[in-house]
Amino acid sequence: MAISKQRKDELVAFYTEQLHRSQALIVTEYSGLNMKQMDELRGKIREAGGEFHIVKNTLGQVAFDAAGLPQPDKLMKGSTAIAFAFQDGPAMAKIISDYARTSDFVKVKGGYLGKNLMSAEDVKALAELPPLPVMRAQLLGVLSAPASKLVRTLAEPARQVAAALKAYAEKDAAPAAA
Repeated sequence: MAISKQRKDELVAFYTEQLHRSQALIVTEYSGLNMKQMDELRGKIREAGGEFHIVKNTLGQVAFDAAGLPQPDKLMKGSTAIAFAFQDGPAMAKIISDYARTSDFVKVKGGYLGKNLMSAEDVKALAELPPLPVMRAQLLGVLSAPASKLVRTLAEPARQVAAALKAYAEKDAAPAAA
């Protein structure tokens, strides 16, 4: 069934807007996926702050051109669905890669991180990164380690003086008790 020119323009505008909003995109092949599996995958992607849309290849190519994203020929061939990551690109890549590993119907074709094109192997490498909250915690730990070491170093002389005073006080108190 053919779609009208107006509907095509609406879809291109929608895809272009999604491309601009996304921090990362994962382009997949989904042939053979039934609706229950598609809904399950969409639910996981929604939980990670993204969306998963089946894209008509010709309209997708027009949207990619409008967004200024380079595209190799193999990216928009066959059945195409795109996972748009609005919050956390590595989390989205992990969801798609894990699903592709357990399903024979989903295959990663490639993707984009910002405006940089990624191969399927790059997407798998991105999936190996820890989620954003974990990375923030690790970075905070790295940044706070020198400060906490400095505080311990500065507090050490005062601790030694307090320990010496306590030792003298206990020494003076000990003969009085005997």
